[in-house]
Amino acid sequence: MLKSDKIERGELYKDRNTQVFLSKFLSGEISKLEPVYDHKIGYRYPIVEAIVGEALEAEVFLNELYEAGILKRNLYDKVIYCPKCRSANISIHYSCPYCKSFDIQKSSLIEHVKCGYMDVEENFRKRNRLVCPKCNEELKKIDVDYRKAGIWCTCKDCSKSFDIPVPAHFCRNCHENFTFEDIIIKDVYSYTLREEAKKEIAIGWILVGPIRDFLLEEGFHVESPAFLKGKSGANHMFDIVAYKGETARKITVIDFASSTEDVVPEQPVIALFAKIFDVSPDNAFLVVIPRISENGKKMAELYNIRIIEAKSQEEAIRALKDKIK
Repeated sequence: MLKSDKIERGELYKDRNTQVFLSKFLSGEISKLEPVYDHKIGYRYPIVEAIVGEALEAEVFLNELYEAGILKRNLYDKVIYCPKCRSANISIHYSCPYCKSFDIQKSSLIEHVKCGYMDVEENFRKRNRLVCPKCNEELKKIDVDYRKAGIWCTCKDCSKSFDIPVPAHFCRNCHENFTFEDIIIKDVYSYTLREEAKKEIAIGWILVGPIRDFLLEEGFHVESPAFLKGKSGANHMFDIVAYKGETARKITVIDFASSTEDVVPEQPVIALFAKIFDVSPDNAFLVVIPRISENGKKMAELYNIRIIEAKSQEEAIRALKDKIK
């Protein structure tokens, strides 16, 4: 995901609706968001509607989270809408290709293997038995005595027969008839939470918010996330940038790193050093959950990066308070 996307996600994570919705993924209440069909409006997402309001707002909300890289989506279904009234309450009519009537009868074609006679199943049926109309032999076992040879349709209006009907659409709401050329098709998706976003949320909600509040209380001007321009002219993004002082402002940068394993490797230290080498802040912190590797510690000391290892929110804030004060 692009760095600009991370800025957008950072703003969305602060939104109350986003927090309420994503907490359902983190708590395990939902692992995959699937739509529910409503014959009047098509598919809807009741869980999201309860948070943001109407069905249309729910779709806009989900699309915003998808475009920001928070959610992953998969095609769930496609909905047909009436071109006249936009209703999703649509019926499909299989129609006669000759007179366009949908009053057709569908039958199975049966072939008697022994004598080769072929006709629709209705003409073979005598009470509960199948009997060949040509040789009067009873057909007992499929693929031995007889076989299904396909489908055959008969129009009850014009009496013509055919094998493939023509599909047409009928709107149950406004009674409009229309063909495939006129339909409105809309993609419908199911949603899951991206793994990268899950990690960001865990760090953000557990640490970024409280640390940001602590820095504000200490008199810092805080941006999260933020870009700083380096000597090279390149912009570098940090999870938190805190400023203090009016004339000669002191700059403190903070990044976060976590691992599902027991140890965070040295890569976040290297990445942070590359940024601070160009930006030259007064202080640089790397908050690590749960702990950094030994190589990472040695490199941080060499690069003048202060490491804060923490297993909890309270532990991280307490350590940061001690180092900043």
